Amino acid sequence: MEAKEGHIKFEKSGRYFTYGNQETAEHLLIALHGYGQLAEFFIRKFHVLDPDKYFVICPEGLHRFYKAGTSGRVGASWMTKEDRLTDINDYISFLDALMAEVDSLHSFKSKTLLGFSQGGATASRWIGYGKHQFDVFMLWAAVFPPDMDPAAKLKFTTVKNYFIIGTADEYTSIERAKEYHKALNNEHIQFEFVKFEGNHAINSDLLIKLLQ
Repeated sequence: MEAKEGHIKFEKSGRYFTYGNQETAEHLLIALHGYGQLAEFFIRKFHVLDPDKYFVICPEGLHRFYKAGTSGRVGASWMTKEDRLTDINDYISFLDALMAEVDSLHSFKSKTLLGFSQGGATASRWIGYGKHQFDVFMLWAAVFPPDMDPAAKLKFTTVKNYFIIGTADEYTSIERAKEYHKALNNEHIQFEFVKFEGNHAINSDLLIKLLQ
């Protein structure tokens, strides 16, 4: 007799960190971290923003793990290849619940979603399959999920989309990034190509420029 796979729904808490004054901020930025990062440290990359003008939220991936062995530094992940569809549904539910709470407390003039590295695919799926809309989407040093269906892709037609890459990114080259960008736009998902001098990281100067 073979084993049978099953799933059960239960309540789980998702962690997030914020920066800025939610009462005075006119602009919302939600930033999703990359593989092996924690929101507590990722949000520091956005301290360059005016806290009275921008309210930043960094949700954390639902799966934490020790980065080396069984102790020491901890990182978080949005998903792996194992039981991936369940994990995708779970993090979309988490992000939708977070956004619903934010909307209930304050109204913003603009909403930007930034997905860095692994967080880029997560952010893409949230736009495609979630319940909330954004004005700007930054796919930063990341790839767009290849399995998005046409209906989900249509949601990006009402968003200003940026595909952002550093000239010294450790995981790709500018040439390959340009080829990927061309292929992406051939799928009728329009992303503006933006490069900066730097590696696989958030560039503060470019971030401020794009948010203006």
